[in-house]
Amino acid sequence: MPPAALRVSNLKKTYKDVVAVNGLDLEVFPGECFGLLGPNGAGKTTTIEICEGLTEPDSGIVEVLGLRWETDSKELRERLGIQLQETQLSDKITVLETLQLFRSFFRQGPSAEDAMGLVQLQEKRDARVGNLSGGQKQRLALACALVGNPDLLFLDEPTTGLDPQARRQLWDLITQFKKDGRTILLTTHYMDEAQQLCERVAIVDHGKAIARGTPRELITSIGVEHVIEVSTGSGAVDLERFRSLPGVRSVDRIEGGAQLQVSELHSTVPAILAELTHQNLPLTELRTHSATLEDVFVALTGRHLRDA
Repeated sequence: MPPAALRVSNLKKTYKDVVAVNGLDLEVFPGECFGLLGPNGAGKTTTIEICEGLTEPDSGIVEVLGLRWETDSKELRERLGIQLQETQLSDKITVLETLQLFRSFFRQGPSAEDAMGLVQLQEKRDARVGNLSGGQKQRLALACALVGNPDLLFLDEPTTGLDPQARRQLWDLITQFKKDGRTILLTTHYMDEAQQLCERVAIVDHGKAIARGTPRELITSIGVEHVIEVSTGSGAVDLERFRSLPGVRSVDRIEGGAQLQVSELHSTVPAILAELTHQNLPLTELRTHSATLEDVFVALTGRHLRDA
């Protein structure tokens, strides 16, 4: 196996009384899109900023493309592409001028015109940055990250705040970058995005990686194949009786009913219908879906949003 494109070992970072990263270990292989997932305040952005050379760790080892920031910072800056969580570009200059400026920072890479073509912004060539839509600004930020022809691309929540069409456009671009052989480290709050784009993911919580693997491996690890949501109107279900039904792994109360994580859909659904009849409750709606990375995320980190 080739050496890792990114290796993080026992990484730690504390801000005053907040432990942002607490002994984190990661390994990203060349040519893969690796997803870093976690709740608010889990340490994702701090981790990626340390890997980008923007933040100093308190301790631990970070090797990027086999190099260290302490000794190889100049070479690393030539070989990395970075899209920050919020990229602040000058509103007064044009798209072309912005890319020409960023291209001047690197010895090699595509021209500003070619970078525009990579992200399909040719029609906005002479538009001022301040007049671009949110999706167009995100594509421009991606183009700025690509003008140095990077070997490793850091994308920190690149689709946050975008409409569904703009998100899908960026997904297509990231998929093309993978086909071109680039290594990508992606942080995202969207589990469907990670499941669609990433070969492997790590779920981070309280500054540590609590699960790693392919999306399919993580889904399999929680022992849940399907999720069932049952609505009963205003009637409250007896959760304890639901927990004893065949194939049920866990049950949670939701507004107007219950959500069940199950391993045997074919035997659980008839049992649910029978149990609702036994509890004299009406069935107003029943929904099922195959288990997803979002179900893994919720199972491992809990339902409640947290802030740093």
